[in-house]
Amino acid sequence: MSDAILAIVMKLTLAMMADQEATLLFAGDAMMHQAQIDAARVAPGQYDYTACFEKIAPVVSEADYAVVNLETPLGASNFTGYPCFNAPVSYASALKDAGFDLFLTANNHTLDRRDKGLKFTVAALDSLGIPHLGTYRNEEERANRLPMIKDVKGFKVGFVNYTYGTNGISVQGDVVVDYIDSKRMAADVAALRDAGAEIVVAAMHWGEEYVLLPVKSERRLASELAALGVDVVIGGHPHVVQPIAHVAAPGREKDMPVTYSLGNFISNMKTRDTRGGALAKVKLKRNSAGKAVVDTVFYELVFTVPPSASNKNFVVYPYDSVPPAWKPAAAAFKNALK
Repeated sequence: MSDAILAIVMKLTLAMMADQEATLLFAGDAMMHQAQIDAARVAPGQYDYTACFEKIAPVVSEADYAVVNLETPLGASNFTGYPCFNAPVSYASALKDAGFDLFLTANNHTLDRRDKGLKFTVAALDSLGIPHLGTYRNEEERANRLPMIKDVKGFKVGFVNYTYGTNGISVQGDVVVDYIDSKRMAADVAALRDAGAEIVVAAMHWGEEYVLLPVKSERRLASELAALGVDVVIGGHPHVVQPIAHVAAPGREKDMPVTYSLGNFISNMKTRDTRGGALAKVKLKRNSAGKAVVDTVFYELVFTVPPSASNKNFVVYPYDSVPPAWKPAAAAFKNALK
């Protein structure tokens, strides 16, 4: 092939790549309080969560890749809410049916049912065909599953997931929880790059509960992740929505976007700031040189409406679709955001 023809081919290739776009969607904490378990019970030992996500499913499904934080272990019986969660497997099934492609499992409740619960959760998600990240039955399984890179409309997107802790409950055997650890994070990000990840997403379970602005530990970790070369950070745990910020990223054209906390995707929390959450939409594109970049990051709000005489279950609504009776509460939630 002559140099002239090669130049034309390269020009056409770059032009086609410049039009390439993809949207990632991230939801906050999918909780499982006792009232949610009770509302979903349809028969002894049977629980149906389908109605919880029917209103939000179109929004989730229109994204090219959707991720949710599963903030509860799964179990076969003895289902419980706070403080030690244990949810039916049908809860995960309903989230999958709503359009979520990846479940995050590294959070402070992942050991609520100890090592046995972690292992059951991993096995249940595997049986449902749901990719998951953050906890593993042993180090060998972690090594086999990572680095996790997904092809999203031609973008090679790598994911990591870490938690600040597990409510004082320690691993007893050989299961693995990905705790926040500087050496492990650096090694994981490097492994993703070596494996060809063009975009690296770090999902962090961090911060202080019910605080509307990021605390010092979040800001410090965000800067550390930026220095490691992470492209976008997705935060959770505070159960309230914290703002999007941009952190200096050494040696890069653009600062690194951080969604410090997405709040609750669904829960039975009842205060003004905890009834809702945010969906983070991350738009990917290629620049003029064909390099994958994070173009924009923005929030779309959601609000959970509890059961009523006309609706048996908890339902997650897009903010603009909240039923009239709940619009004042939804407006109060939105107006309090920082």
